[in-house]
Amino acid sequence: MSKDSSTAVKRTSPASYLWIAAIAAVIGFAAVYWTMAPSDNGEGIANSPTTAEAKPMAAPTKTGETAAPTPNAMPNEGGKLNSGHMAAFIFKPEPETLGDVSFKDGTGQSVTLADFKGKTILLNLWATWCAPCREEMPALDRLQNQLGSDKFEVVALSVDRGGAEKSQQFLDKINVQSLTLYVDEKAGSSSVLKVIGMPTTLLIDADGREIGRLVGPAEWDSADAVRLIKAHLP
Repeated sequence: MSKDSSTAVKRTSPASYLWIAAIAAVIGFAAVYWTMAPSDNGEGIANSPTTAEAKPMAAPTKTGETAAPTPNAMPNEGGKLNSGHMAAFIFKPEPETLGDVSFKDGTGQSVTLADFKGKTILLNLWATWCAPCREEMPALDRLQNQLGSDKFEVVALSVDRGGAEKSQQFLDKINVQSLTLYVDEKAGSSSVLKVIGMPTTLLIDADGREIGRLVGPAEWDSADAVRLIKAHLP
């Protein structure tokens, strides 16, 4: 072996390889720690600009406090209106134009949603065989008694196949006094309004557009419901 080859072997002895490997391991460990440290410490992700921008805060409340972010509320709600008893209420991203819906009143006269234009309405689809519908009806009656006016009406629309007579018997039985009977015994409105379960209640603005809806029973005479409705009166 030549002198130069012998020198090269000495320069790349096993000890030298061990030092090189050790240094590489330290560098690799430091790189991994730098990458994972923010999330391991509970920081970084929570404080990142992207996450902060993804959670816009709601407008200040009347007391000057800031309400929690509201995923369902429309941008211009000025607070979380779908909370408490109205937590299941889902706002449309924008008020949505509804299809033609026709039905009859208790006297058999034809009625359409267009007949209510100019006032906000709470359209509740119900039936006598629907237990949750029966349960919430007194609250709807109290709401109509409290807020009913030329600016607002609860439109309780029965889709019961028994027609007006059976529906009216039920309303009389539970002593409903403020609601007007409306009937759609063929349930055509359910299809037009894309109702998938009952009760379903739609809040419709004075221009006849759907603001949002709630599927299932609710405390419609609660302070939460009254606040939500008053925020959308003309």
